[in-house]
Amino acid sequence: MKLKVLAATALLAGTAFAAQAEAIKLGYNGAPDAEKNAVHFFAETLEKIVEENSDIEIELFPNSQLGSEQERMENTLATPSLNVASFAGLAPVVPESYVSNTPFMFSTPEEARTFFDEGAYWKMVEEAFSDRTGGSEILAVVEEGGFLAFTSTDKPIHSPADFAGMKFRAMDPSQVALYEAMGASGTPVPWTEVYAALQTGVVEGQMNPPLYIILGSLNEVQKYMTRANVQYSMQFLVGNGAWLASLSEADRKVLEDAIAQANALTRDSVQANVENRVAWLKANGMEVIDPTPEQLAEFQAIGQPSFIAWLGEQNIDQSFIDAAFADLGKSELLQQ
Repeated sequence: MKLKVLAATALLAGTAFAAQAEAIKLGYNGAPDAEKNAVHFFAETLEKIVEENSDIEIELFPNSQLGSEQERMENTLATPSLNVASFAGLAPVVPESYVSNTPFMFSTPEEARTFFDEGAYWKMVEEAFSDRTGGSEILAVVEEGGFLAFTSTDKPIHSPADFAGMKFRAMDPSQVALYEAMGASGTPVPWTEVYAALQTGVVEGQMNPPLYIILGSLNEVQKYMTRANVQYSMQFLVGNGAWLASLSEADRKVLEDAIAQANALTRDSVQANVENRVAWLKANGMEVIDPTPEQLAEFQAIGQPSFIAWLGEQNIDQSFIDAAFADLGKSELLQQ
């Protein structure tokens, strides 16, 4: 795997990293707008806290300026840098992370946060990532904007039956699997091309939290939004292993404390703004659909078992799947 080769190269070069005084690059998706982009809010807050409390300098690169998900991850494993990756960047290294993207897995934001902060499964993912990259680390799970919603152009989605025959933009293979379970097709489209793909009819729908629907102006090319609590939107702060190892004990503590503070503030911001963003989308052309509890149960009954079966086809060790559902107290779903 190319990522592993780069990780090994980075490990060998690690002693040189400590001597470098250049600012650490932090790359991520989305605009440099703290009100619209929660990842930028996180990055800006992290930069401020770190620089106020240490000699570490962080330089922000929003809008995918440092490349695609794959390119940013490769650069992060090979050079002293930080990266906020989506599943598209993280999963090529740890496909086990897809387990946490099981649809309709969480009922509340608090449940999702406990899962990542305290669960045995996520610790297993972090250890696997570090082992496979020669010491690079997943430093935080960064929230983007609450639960993902389905959006569509011409046909409203009230239940799984409404997906039949439709074409959806997929961020990664796990989303393709979900759409296929619902009777639709999924086509991988980079974030930077989503608006055009929806506008031209290459795809008819997509899924994202309200934050990203606003960020991408998708309300201009999508009429309907269905709040089906599909997945809880998150990305992952990754740090180069050799650079992290080069930090003094004091600087490492500053970094860890800053990450924790920035993450807590981002969570508060996300939670406070979800409903305002939904209201904004309503006022700017979208019809918002809130499925009934019965309809939500139908989404889960169809989407979740099919996705779990897909996980089993990805050479993911069953122990990761078992640990994740044990953390949620839902092991019985694996027996269905």
